Amino acid sequence: MTASYKPAPLLLALALLGSAAATTAQEPVLREGQVTEKSLIDALAPASAASGAAGESAPRMRGFKPMIRPTAALAGTAATAATGTAGAGRASILVTFVTDSAALTPQAKRALDVLASALKSEQLAGKHFEIQGNADPRGSEAHNLQLSQERAEAVRAYLVSQQGLRADRLTAVGKGSTELMNPNDPAAPENRRVTIVAQP
Repeated sequence: MTASYKPAPLLLALALLGSAAATTAQEPVLREGQVTEKSLIDALAPASAASGAAGESAPRMRGFKPMIRPTAALAGTAATAATGTAGAGRASILVTFVTDSAALTPQAKRALDVLASALKSEQLAGKHFEIQGNADPRGSEAHNLQLSQERAEAVRAYLVSQQGLRADRLTAVGKGSTELMNPNDPAAPENRRVTIVAQP
């Protein structure tokens, strides 16, 4: 009757990803130039607090949502995609380090300064967060786990020592290369990221 439907290769690849990887792939990664206090508060605050911060008085209607292109979700190139995770309790930031070390670059420090402002905001003050370091799969599993832990600790140390956040609000955890955002491209920058997760 009609020609059989053939999904586009990119959509097929997305459909074949494991459930954990598929969930992670939908989470946008904010690159250092895209990190804003509002996008972080929207992603990390409870939905009611985030909408209150935006000054919304009317209840939200569940209606049409513009589709985020899969490539933008994977690469995290659209800064506005971050607002789609409002109230999700997590935000991924592309934080750069000196190669194969836990030394923060100047660009990373600027992104963390914005993160600190968000964590000090009224909506997030007093809440506890887990800082998750992620690594790409190049190198041994043990090395990647250690490096991701050191990087998570470097972010925590910077937020505490340079921005005055209370140490007991932040926990550093290394994930190694166990939660790749782009498993089809091991060297992709989104596989080397820091994820901030709100704790219950």
